Amino acid sequence: MVSNVDLRFGLWYDFRNPVGWHQPYETFYRQLLEQIEWAESLGYNSVWLTEHHFCDDGYTPSPLVIGAAIAERTKLNIGTNLMLLPIHDPIRLAEDAATLSILSGGRFDLGVAIGYRQLEFDVFGRSLKHRPSLIEEGVEIIRRAWSGERINFKGKRFEVPDIRITPVPENPPLLLIGGMSEPAINRAARIGDGFLSTNNDHHDMYIEGLKLAGKDPSEGKIYAGQWIIVDEDPERSWHIAGKHALYQLNEYISWGAFGPPEQVPQFESASQIVKAGAYKLWDGPTAVKEIVQLVTNRPQIKDIHFFAQLPGEPIENGSKRVEYFAKNVIPQVITQLKKKQEQI
Repeated sequence: MVSNVDLRFGLWYDFRNPVGWHQPYETFYRQLLEQIEWAESLGYNSVWLTEHHFCDDGYTPSPLVIGAAIAERTKLNIGTNLMLLPIHDPIRLAEDAATLSILSGGRFDLGVAIGYRQLEFDVFGRSLKHRPSLIEEGVEIIRRAWSGERINFKGKRFEVPDIRITPVPENPPLLLIGGMSEPAINRAARIGDGFLSTNNDHHDMYIEGLKLAGKDPSEGKIYAGQWIIVDEDPERSWHIAGKHALYQLNEYISWGAFGPPEQVPQFESASQIVKAGAYKLWDGPTAVKEIVQLVTNRPQIKDIHFFAQLPGEPIENGSKRVEYFAKNVIPQVITQLKKKQEQI
């Protein structure tokens, strides 16, 4: 099987501004928006935003607001990877996402997942044990809201009267779903328009989930988030970025992203992260080889994106990698994929 030559390349942002590396937020946001605008000129196709709440480092709680600013500055495709659907009012989320789709001329896709952080569920008055029904019903309500038809929904968690939501987006966003457990991935295959993957670990499970849902695997769509450092000298770049990755991953572990925090040990050093494979360090030729092989074996992959900036990392360090990848990886990957397509 040969991959799609229309593969998109994107950048992933969380807008974290940690203590110890803190900048004034207005300066920090301006720098990142300028970086995103510049990245488009280098050949990137997409930008992805993520969501958390009540974080000391300012992890963005408002990705759709940032998405609107990006839509005004660029022609990039904008997506969320991801938003925490169970803590949201699905009607309000549907309205805001529809508005962003309209403002961007149909360049927005809504990616969601069930979440895991106890604090967020407590503050927003939701129960972690209700996550499956909250996301299932939320997805159904959002789809009805975007259809232009009257909603009239009654479920376990939500009840929406016989109302119609406006404005209706001319180009409704794709509703993408992320997850790292088998039930979550099967759910993505069953009710999602595509799967938000992390580090390529669950692609086979998603394909099997499509089969279980009675869907043709060739029609699947994967939007693949990568935890990689790509540079001419990735070890040198990691010497700067590693401490920021250590902060990033240990924060996720402390929140319960990879299981109960008391059962999942935190990383002790940046070198341990690389040894564990949590981040990969690639030079340009390695990145080209790995990506071509990945998307050739999995033609369902529509977009590959990676963090442009690790939390607190100097903007010039992230920008250096962004530019290197654009000049030394993207063109070569596309060229090789086109050659493979011509050989069919």
